[in-house]
Amino acid sequence: MSGKPLNVVWFCTDQQRYDTITSLGNPYLHTPNTDRLIREGTVFTNAYCQCPICTPSRSSFLTGRYPCVTKAFYNGNDNYSRDEILVTKLLAEHGYTCGLTGKLHLTAAEGRMEKRCDDGYSFMQWSHHPHDDWAEGVNAYQTWLKSQGIEWAKVYGGRFTSMSSWPPKENPNWSGKEVGVPAPIHQTTWCVSEAIDFIEKQKDNPGGYLISINVFDPHPPLDPPQEYKDRLKVEDMPLPLWKEGEMDNKPPFQQKDYVIGGQNGGADSIIGMSEYEKRERFRDYYAEIELIDDQLGRLMDYLDRTQQRENTLIIFMSDHGEMSGDHGLYWKGAYFYEALTHVPLVMSCPGIIKSGLRCDALVELVDIAPTICELAGLEVPYYMQGKSLKPILTGEASPAHHKNSVYSEFYSCLVGCHDDIFATMYYDGRFKLVTYHGKDYGELYDLKNDPNEFENLWYDRAHQDLKHTLVQKSFDQAILRTRDFSMHRIFTY
Repeated sequence: MSGKPLNVVWFCTDQQRYDTITSLGNPYLHTPNTDRLIREGTVFTNAYCQCPICTPSRSSFLTGRYPCVTKAFYNGNDNYSRDEILVTKLLAEHGYTCGLTGKLHLTAAEGRMEKRCDDGYSFMQWSHHPHDDWAEGVNAYQTWLKSQGIEWAKVYGGRFTSMSSWPPKENPNWSGKEVGVPAPIHQTTWCVSEAIDFIEKQKDNPGGYLISINVFDPHPPLDPPQEYKDRLKVEDMPLPLWKEGEMDNKPPFQQKDYVIGGQNGGADSIIGMSEYEKRERFRDYYAEIELIDDQLGRLMDYLDRTQQRENTLIIFMSDHGEMSGDHGLYWKGAYFYEALTHVPLVMSCPGIIKSGLRCDALVELVDIAPTICELAGLEVPYYMQGKSLKPILTGEASPAHHKNSVYSEFYSCLVGCHDDIFATMYYDGRFKLVTYHGKDYGELYDLKNDPNEFENLWYDRAHQDLKHTLVQKSFDQAILRTRDFSMHRIFTY
């Protein structure tokens, strides 16, 4: 690597499961560019988000701090804490130019562009989601469409033309099947195009750059372009994970959601769906991911062509996963299944990071901010709670171990959905404990013997001693991992 600052390309999808990459074992879709990024970098196969909901998760990985400490532990907050410092702000203070395309979602975006904090981004093409739900000029993607003479309502084939109200507004031209806009004018494509334009202007910047590419896909509605649907056959798709009778020992709110629909009835109920319909939903979800993969490849090709790869850190990840019908549930909420908390994470920079390295250690998204700091040559701030991945990425530490456990939380995160749920997840690589605080139920899974999380051992008499031990460990982690040293004690009294 030269003496130039390390550039950063941070590609974050929305609601992408960990098990959506071909080279990591998924035979149902094609991700050649993500596979290539893995070959040319380091993949973390056991990366976990700190909350299965957007704002808390994003707040956590942008600050290197756990959600409850940042105070942004739910969606819909009016403001963002002035006490929190984003890693992009730190880089900007050290001469970087930081840009963003797509969503940020650190504060509420309902009916307005979200209120920004001092986030360090001097360039922002904001588009929380692609629908035309804001006043003229707010959604940069919609502004771009109109500049091209394209009317959203005429080209979009999804069920709802607006997502700004609930229930959403029906599209009068809906054919009965969700179909998005063609790939060349899709929001994912636009986000990458805007990022490339930004990089082109900044590639010779002596201070370095960071670009956040925050696409909305594969977040529902599952509306990929028709050409991407046509790549995959519905009959070749898998069925969701399900074991008859598994709901009998699951928490009561999950039993309810199984009947009325995931996310407290926000999603369609799986009851009555045919096998074809279940497979079709996977087809559409995977089609969105294939579009993402193509655009990731376009970005990588650009960096290769302009000879920037050696000095550019690429991070590919997602903020959280998607239930996809597993355990009879769709979307997200107060669920801590692997489908929702276990996420993809790949990092590549041929000049610095080990190529072809697979790290199976437990890691967390909260570890990303301190990793960026270290790789960029900045001192990791005392108030960050994540643990830098740099030693593993550079070969200084074994990829076999990073943390003894991972931690995730859900504190009444969504309006109208699981409002009374305050829960934490403790997972040590084998046993996963979910504690619903103030409730008399919980979840305990042995992922070695039950990798699909069918058997809830919380009530099993043979596992009560184990449960009590894990409850204590979980409580310890809740205290230790949410300690906040941001007041910076430097004196003796």
